[in-house]
Amino acid sequence: MQIHVQQTEITDISVDAVVNPANSQGTMGEGIAEAIRRRGGEEIEAAAKSAAPIAVGAATVTKAGSLPAKHVIHAPTMDRPGVKVGAEHIRRAARAALIAANANSFQEVAFPSMGTGAGGVEAAEAARAIVEEIRAHKRAFPHKVYLVDPSDEMIEAFELALDNAQLGL
Repeated sequence: MQIHVQQTEITDISVDAVVNPANSQGTMGEGIAEAIRRRGGEEIEAAAKSAAPIAVGAATVTKAGSLPAKHVIHAPTMDRPGVKVGAEHIRRAARAALIAANANSFQEVAFPSMGTGAGGVEAAEAARAIVEEIRAHKRAFPHKVYLVDPSDEMIEAFELALDNAQLGL
């Protein structure tokens, strides 16, 4: 699997699926989820809510509305909006997103930062959790993963996590 870091908004990337670090209720009212809903359309949130509750450690897939991506993988990092989480929630959400990508034969998937906004996890810890789950994923799909964020801090955290993983640190 190829892993790329790209400084961009999750709503601007054209891939088979983007990951929404959701809440179990499927509401998309803040952070990355809100950006996905605003750009992609209300139908994304409606579809996510219809699949709720989505447990932390599970994921559901919806169409992506008017996003450049084709699908959205909703992978909750928290049960309710605005709840503080730990790295284990991020790991479980990332793992669920990867399993959903495999089940749907998605070739390319984009991950944003997860748990760093309302969840309160530091960028470096979140990046490490996501990268470790991606590297541990041994299924056929996805073939390519993009780690995306508009901020310098998160891009540096993703790059450092990748470098450390390759060095076995």
